Amino acid sequence: MRRRSLFATAGAVAVSGQFGALPRRARADEPVDVLIVLAVDVSRSIDEDEARLQREGYRAAVSDPAIVEAIRGGMIGAIGIAYVEWAGIEYQRLVLPWTRIASQAEADRWAERLAQAPRVSLSWTSISGAIDFSRRVMAEAPFEATRRIIDVSGDGVNNSGPPAEQARDRALAEGIIINGLPILNDRPTFGRLPPIALDDYFRDSVIGGPGSFLIVAQDFESFGQAVKRKLIREIAGPPREPAARG
Repeated sequence: MRRRSLFATAGAVAVSGQFGALPRRARADEPVDVLIVLAVDVSRSIDEDEARLQREGYRAAVSDPAIVEAIRGGMIGAIGIAYVEWAGIEYQRLVLPWTRIASQAEADRWAERLAQAPRVSLSWTSISGAIDFSRRVMAEAPFEATRRIIDVSGDGVNNSGPPAEQARDRALAEGIIINGLPILNDRPTFGRLPPIALDDYFRDSVIGGPGSFLIVAQDFESFGQAVKRKLIREIAGPPREPAARG
């Protein structure tokens, strides 16, 4: 029996987060090359200008013709994307539900929907909450893929909820790959500097799975290019092993 839908389960979205009108639900016979949950930090360490740069980075990357070309070059020529925003352990929200993208027009429509979506900012940073919520979103994907990826982008270490490593390990046990996009914001979070360099923290405690990787955004201004590089690498998949010589 299929598990009860996340979309119908009370409490699956944070208390203040609500789903908007959903687009046509993709059919199960519409496979994709890869499923990607974009899990985006909206904690209060990210100000309005930085939040705008972050949103614009995702909009520009997904709708970039180079990304669309990479999508169309896959075995199936389509990907599935869901867009999640998160802050402390009490707040995760599915901003854009699963969307199948196989053309420039579909990528452009996705970018426009993201531009229109409202944004909420809350305190604290729960990477563990983001990963666990993204796992539930992944379980509700309406189409099949051979690869499943959660992308975690953020500018701070986990400081709310269980340790990030516990949530990471639960995702890896389900065959989900976690990639990271740490944003090297030099402002202290709640007046405190992180106990470890953020890229090292993401490498040690957040990413995992076969072929997992992180791409560092040196600041919010460079975020869009980092997203584009990451998406191209994820869509292309891990490099193929050379054929053994007889």
